[in-house]
Amino acid sequence: MTTTFEKLSSNKVKLGFVVEPEKFDEGLKIAYNKLKGRINIPGFRKGKAPMKVIENHYGESVFYEDAFDAIFPEIYQAALKEHDVQVVDRPELDVEQIGRGKELKFTVEVFVRPDVELGEYTHLGLVKTVDEVTDDDVNAEIERARDRSSRWVEVSDRAAKLDDQVNIDYAGFDGDEQFDGGTAQNHELILGSGSFIPGFEDQLVGAKVGDEVEVNVTFPEQYHAENLAGKPVVFKVKVNGIREKEMPALDDDFVTEVSETANTVDEYKAEIRANLEKAADQRGESAFENEVLETVCGNAKVDIPDAMIEDQIDSMLRDMEMRMMYQGMKLDDYFKYTGQTREQVREMYKDSARERVLGQLVLEAVKKAENISASDEEIDAEIARYAEQNKIELDKLKGSMAEGDREYFAEAAATRKTIDFLKANAE
Repeated sequence: MTTTFEKLSSNKVKLGFVVEPEKFDEGLKIAYNKLKGRINIPGFRKGKAPMKVIENHYGESVFYEDAFDAIFPEIYQAALKEHDVQVVDRPELDVEQIGRGKELKFTVEVFVRPDVELGEYTHLGLVKTVDEVTDDDVNAEIERARDRSSRWVEVSDRAAKLDDQVNIDYAGFDGDEQFDGGTAQNHELILGSGSFIPGFEDQLVGAKVGDEVEVNVTFPEQYHAENLAGKPVVFKVKVNGIREKEMPALDDDFVTEVSETANTVDEYKAEIRANLEKAADQRGESAFENEVLETVCGNAKVDIPDAMIEDQIDSMLRDMEMRMMYQGMKLDDYFKYTGQTREQVREMYKDSARERVLGQLVLEAVKKAENISASDEEIDAEIARYAEQNKIELDKLKGSMAEGDREYFAEAAATRKTIDFLKANAE
C-alpha cells in the first residue's frame, strides 16, 4: 500500500490510498463469508452458494461495500500513524477505483487537530494584584463568626424592631374574600429580611406581643399568581412573639469555642487576618492566571473544527449528567423540570466549550514551542496532588493505576508547568 498526504488547510488534510489488489481480494473473502448466510440463490441451500455464483446473480459489486469496510480500518489507521495525523472527525471518502484484481484507489478528507499560530505569549505587561486585607475586613469576618454563634432570645418588654424575629399568624384578604396561599400559623419572620411582599415587614415594626395589625400591601405586577398580580390586599396579622438576636461577647472564651488554634482575641484576629490574606492571594492568583490565559488565547490564531467543539459539549453534558446522578436526578428529568431541551443546553454550552478547546490547543502549542515536559518528580507530585484533592490514599491510588494512567498525569503536570511558565513571563 502507498499513501500520499496533502494539507488542505490549518485543520483539514487529504490522504490518498493505493491498495494492492490482493488486499482488496482479502476483503472480498471476508465480505462473502459474512454475507453468504443471508443470501438466497435458486438451486443452492442458504449459505452454500459460491461467491462467483452470487456475483453473477446480483452483480460483481455485490460485496464491494462490505469488502471495503472490512479492510478500511487497518489501512486507515496505518496511514494516520505514518503521517502523524490526529483526526477529530469522521473521514469523507471518495473511491476512485474499486474491483476484483484491481488496485483499490481512494482518497480521504478529514478534519484534524488544527495548527495554532501563537501570537505574543510572554512580556504581556500583566501583573498579579492582591486585594489588601483591612481592619474592617477582619472585624466583618469576626462579626460573621459571632452571628453564627448567636441565639434568639424572647423579649416582651418592647415593640418589634428591624432585625427582630417575630412569630405571627396571618391571613390575606382580597376585598372581603380570603385568598388561597395567604394564610399561615406560627410563621417565623425576620423583619427587614425581605422575605415577604415589599412593605409587609415594615408595617410590623412597632407592634407588640398580642397586637393585631392590618398590613396593607400591593402584590408585584410580575407575581406568579396571576389572580393577585398587581392587586392591593390586606393581611390580618397577629403577633405571637418577638425574639432578638443575642450575640456572644468577643472575649477569650468565645475565641476558644470557635478557633482550634487561637486562645486570645488578639491571636484570633491574627488568625482571621492570615486566613483572609491567604484567600485574597488565591483569588489574585486565580484572576491573574485567567487573565494571562485569556490574553495568550486572544493573541493566537486557530481555526477550530466544529467536531472538537461538539465533542467538548458531549463531555460537559456527561459531567452534568454525573452531577445530576449524585443528586439522585436523571438528566432528562432535569430538562423536564427546567423546561429546557438537550439541544438548548448544547447551544448554551457552545461558547464555553469553544473556550475550553481553544485553551487546550494554545497550551499545547506553547508547551511544544518551549519544549516543556514533566520530570518524574513532577509527575509524582501531580499524582500526590490528585490523591490529596480526592481524599485517596496515595499508595492505594498508585496500586490501582492502569497502563497509560501515568502518561495522563505526565500530561497534566506538563500543562501545569506550562501555565506556570506563562505566569512567570507575563510581565
